[in-house]
Amino acid sequence: MTKQEKVNFVINTLYKLYPEIPIPLDHKDPYTLLIAVLLSAQCTDVRVNKITPILFAKADNPYDMAKLSVDDIKEIIKPCGLSPMKSKGIYGLSKILIEKHNGIVPQSFEDLEELPAVGHKTASVVMSQAFGIPAFPVDTHIHRLMYRWNLTNGKNVAQTEKDAKRLFPKELWNDLHLQIIWYGREYSPARGWDLEKDIITKTIGRQTILDNYYKLKKS
Repeated sequence: MTKQEKVNFVINTLYKLYPEIPIPLDHKDPYTLLIAVLLSAQCTDVRVNKITPILFAKADNPYDMAKLSVDDIKEIIKPCGLSPMKSKGIYGLSKILIEKHNGIVPQSFEDLEELPAVGHKTASVVMSQAFGIPAFPVDTHIHRLMYRWNLTNGKNVAQTEKDAKRLFPKELWNDLHLQIIWYGREYSPARGWDLEKDIITKTIGRQTILDNYYKLKKS
């Protein structure tokens, strides 16, 4: 298979499996999505979705959030981990949104990445899922799968994002990054991986990965 045929195979398989694409983090607007994505760093989406209703019952907009103290926020979000850093980030970005953006989440990478605790990946998720602007946020699943599929060298997430954007058509980025995440969770996890169920890796996977898998299975 040529590189282009592999890319087409990935796209077609994912669209067959996920014609409807659920958004992993529960939210109702760009602000609540931004907070949910920030909380999801080193935390599962399932856990975030349990904590955000408690937080958003108290504050689901920057004005109400800025009325809480950092300690109030920290107490609520503790189960998500990294709560000292995340609570400062949530409080700080809420203040900046009020002071600089009239309480509205900005629609630009530059403005988003200037907010405390908001990195490129968080900004990319907000741009794609809240505003429909093409972006390709790379999480651990996408990083792992792009390497398994021999579509990137896997050196770092920045390189993986670059390769994904180069290989996949721009108009599909917003769907694909979510489809790959769901596929990674269901068919190609880091642990407890069954290659027989993982049709994409089985078909186009990196040879060394496939060899290692079968070697481990034999032993």
